[in-house]
Amino acid sequence: MTDIPPLTSDNVEERAAWARAHTVTRWIAHDTLREDRDDGTILLRAAQKMGEVAPNTGHWLHHWARTEPERIALSERAGPAADDGPWRDISYADLLAHVRSVASALLERGLGSDDTIAILSGNSADHQILSLAAQYVGIPVVPLAEQYALIKEAHGRLIFVLNKVHPKLAFVDDAGRYASALDLPELAGIEVLASATEGAPRDVTPFRSLLTTPDHPDLDPIHAEVGPDTLAKILFTSGSSSEPKGVLTTQGMMCANQAQMSAVMPYLSDHPPRVTDWLPWNHVFGGSHNVNMMLAHGGTLTIDQGKPTAKGFPTTLANRRERPGTLGFNVPVGFAMLTEAADQDPDTRARLFEELDLIFYAGASLPQEVWLRLERFSIEARGGLPMMASSWGLTETAPACVMVHEPIGRSGVIGVPLPGVEVKLIPDDEMRCEIRVKGPNVFTGYLDDPEKTAAAFDDEGFFITGDAVRFVDAGDASRGLVFDGRVSEDFKLNTGTWVQAGTLRMAVLDRLRGLAQDVVICGHDRGEVGLFIFPAPQQVRAEHATRGALSDPQLAARIETELRQMNAGITGSAKRITRAIVLADPPSLADQEVTDKGSLNIRKILTRRAELLERLYDNEDPALIRV
Repeated sequence: MTDIPPLTSDNVEERAAWARAHTVTRWIAHDTLREDRDDGTILLRAAQKMGEVAPNTGHWLHHWARTEPERIALSERAGPAADDGPWRDISYADLLAHVRSVASALLERGLGSDDTIAILSGNSADHQILSLAAQYVGIPVVPLAEQYALIKEAHGRLIFVLNKVHPKLAFVDDAGRYASALDLPELAGIEVLASATEGAPRDVTPFRSLLTTPDHPDLDPIHAEVGPDTLAKILFTSGSSSEPKGVLTTQGMMCANQAQMSAVMPYLSDHPPRVTDWLPWNHVFGGSHNVNMMLAHGGTLTIDQGKPTAKGFPTTLANRRERPGTLGFNVPVGFAMLTEAADQDPDTRARLFEELDLIFYAGASLPQEVWLRLERFSIEARGGLPMMASSWGLTETAPACVMVHEPIGRSGVIGVPLPGVEVKLIPDDEMRCEIRVKGPNVFTGYLDDPEKTAAAFDDEGFFITGDAVRFVDAGDASRGLVFDGRVSEDFKLNTGTWVQAGTLRMAVLDRLRGLAQDVVICGHDRGEVGLFIFPAPQQVRAEHATRGALSDPQLAARIETELRQMNAGITGSAKRITRAIVLADPPSLADQEVTDKGSLNIRKILTRRAELLERLYDNEDPALIRV
């Protein structure tokens, strides 16, 4: 379609200028105001103002049902096959009708703002209808990671949450599939709604029976009372450093965040956005950011039951080919898999990229090689570049606080403050900054935990995120910020030297690509930095396992070589890996060593594997790799 030559230069200025010249999606330049305080603290704000904020999510639903009643709001596969068969398309008019019927059924059951509804299963149309219906009348929902209910070893986390929220109602999409969870004593006496009831181990209510409920006499008065301070959902953090915390998410937080993003993403209003998305709704990225973006802008959300895994990716590819969308959200590994598929098939390239206004990644930094392939395919299929962006935020911030909204031509930048967000940066001696935030999208507290709530805010009311960032250019705040790990992961050696564990971990993973699936940086109060290595599955040979560690001479030699090369030229003890041990057992979900997001719970790993930690610092241990 175009003769625009792809730019392979690594020069930052050249790449940014080239991307600005060839981005065909409308964009708004970064314009950041900076204030430097006498104590070294830096405050950042956007020069742009945020637009009008909806009072609640029902406001969007009513608007689009009135102005575009026949437009498809929500879509999913109608049959059992996740990648084949007809689609169940729900218009905005029908979605509003379903939401009002289900909301009336909830009121008939006596549910109110002091109750909760636990959603145990993943993304589905019924899940979304129930969630919107509950929000319509001010009943908070608690969407949970489906593996909590599906994997018996993870039932401990499900029980933990159920005992925290005490739901009056629960929902699953398939009662037979979730049978083991529905048998838990914690759900005894609680009504369970199910889309599919076959195989249920107990009495359940067919969800479809709620869809014919006539309007409750108090439906409209109760909906009129739902406002910005009304609790919409309780989202549980992944628990990477402690037990999961319940984040109280209000209507105002979610609606404000959409207004903030709308102010710097003009293409959302140019034409109705469409997205085919797998990101789970128990996470703030999928469940608040993406779902509400479609609803706020009259878009179409197609539910993808695939995932960026070997088993789930064929489903995602089939769904995205059939319903490609104008916005592409994914995690880096998902984009890597999509570009591999596009590289092999011109028709797939055309289908995936020809209408994209946005390519948006989050969760980790996108490899630049994947970024370059995305550029190349977009130029070929679309005749130019979509907006290519990332963002930063947390469950507690609903979620976006910092976002890229001008073309920058490269991966790794998280952006600048969104309108209405105030960022406080506290530099350390290496000009890395702890980032804190304030704004209408930021929460005010955790569920039933006043101590953690009080500890989450500083004396000026900024939320203490625990994350660290760096300036792209310390002299120009509008160039944006780069994520630089978690402050809470950092520790001191016994010399008093700080180890920036998050940054070092990313460097190690890049060096040990193909050898390590993940690593844990060790060394708190020790004299040297050490490494726990979870090996790539293809590197594991059971015959080399001894007392929880692998003693594979060939693997050890390759790891030692890579780490020696990484250490070359590094003199500081905080950046040199001097010892490593390869773990025989993968991180355990049952023992909470891995969160539902798939990230490592470092504290649990170090506690549970304390003996292996001692072996890491035993110079006589046969499994030790000395570097």
